[in-house]
Amino acid sequence: MEHLKAEGVESQNQLPQLEQPGQGTTFLKTCFNGVNTLSGVGILSIPYALSQGGWLSLLFLFLVAILCWYTGLLLQRCMYANPTIKNYPDIGEVAFGCKGRAIVSMFLYLELYLVAVAFLILEGDNLDKLFPDMGFKIAGLKVRGKQGFVLLTALIILPTTWLRSFSILSYFSVGGVMASVIVVGCVFWAGAFDGVGFHEGGKLLNVGGLPTTISLFTFCYCGHAVFPTLCNSMKDRSQFSKVLLVCFVTSTINYGSMAILGYLMYGENLNSQVTLNLPIRKINTKIAIYTTLVNPLAKYAVIITPIADAIEYKFPSGNSRLSSILIRTAIVISTVVVALTVPFFGYVMAFVGAFLSVTASMLLPCLCYLKINKTARSFGLELIIIVGILVIGSFVGVVGTYTSLKQIVNHL
Repeated sequence: MEHLKAEGVESQNQLPQLEQPGQGTTFLKTCFNGVNTLSGVGILSIPYALSQGGWLSLLFLFLVAILCWYTGLLLQRCMYANPTIKNYPDIGEVAFGCKGRAIVSMFLYLELYLVAVAFLILEGDNLDKLFPDMGFKIAGLKVRGKQGFVLLTALIILPTTWLRSFSILSYFSVGGVMASVIVVGCVFWAGAFDGVGFHEGGKLLNVGGLPTTISLFTFCYCGHAVFPTLCNSMKDRSQFSKVLLVCFVTSTINYGSMAILGYLMYGENLNSQVTLNLPIRKINTKIAIYTTLVNPLAKYAVIITPIADAIEYKFPSGNSRLSSILIRTAIVISTVVVALTVPFFGYVMAFVGAFLSVTASMLLPCLCYLKINKTARSFGLELIIIVGILVIGSFVGVVGTYTSLKQIVNHL
């Protein structure tokens, strides 16, 4: 297919692979890459998500995990149906032609862009907690703490975005799984040994907060953009279904532990990032925040590189190096503007989860699979499950998107 060759750069769009081209990854290494994909900044907002919905909403965490695991299997089956498929946009093209590729790409790139925005908000919030009441003067204008830290973070990140090699960028993303484990450990330490305790009862169920809860839960499992690349990189692609199971079970244990710990510690007083609740003078809090800060710094360049590559391919220039730097700088500036305009981490994550993650992780895999695999359209258990996911995903997407946008507008 012409687009599969012309846009070959997109075969690496979603994942900086740690292995050299041409070498297949082992089962264990693919599991590590998959867990690293799923264990992102969502770990910080998962206690807040539980606090919005109450204890019974924890059931939705497991439901979302199961649904997203199943749709991951559907993407694998799509790849088996056509050996030319290398990535998620390829699946969209095989299913629905050029329009399918465009739609899939649009959702993936917008999701990546807003995650980059959320990284800047996260950096500003946590640096402001470490260094409260600090301001900056830029060109005679005084900038408050959070806003100043967002600008400072962008300046630090900017040079890393000029790197074009994924083999170099991959070094920045190593350690993501360990970072998540460290943060969970620090939160547990604060509750067990720093006098916070685990005494908050919390609500059993808060129906009004469920849209936000489920949207944030969905964001935690939005690794589908990477799954086709992970599957394609394996030595034995038939083992990928087991990889998905290991990744989702491991991530769910990690997310569930953090949600329960955070809610028991702080109850209804949880901030959108659990690190903002931790006692600031304690060493474990500083470790948690510094670990939190390093992760987005390491991943920001990886996140925006696919967007920059797509723009560079669409608008080629004679001086490719200069145009590449200008495009990537423009993307960084635009994310700074959005982060300063909408500095609400929890609400931004809820919007990404409801509108983009639900679409990319639930709806599109089902639609593409039904289009590619004609036998799946025959009435049976598989079709019932897929239709059920489409109905649930559509409802969560509409209600969650409306709720998150309403919250953002109310706080502007």
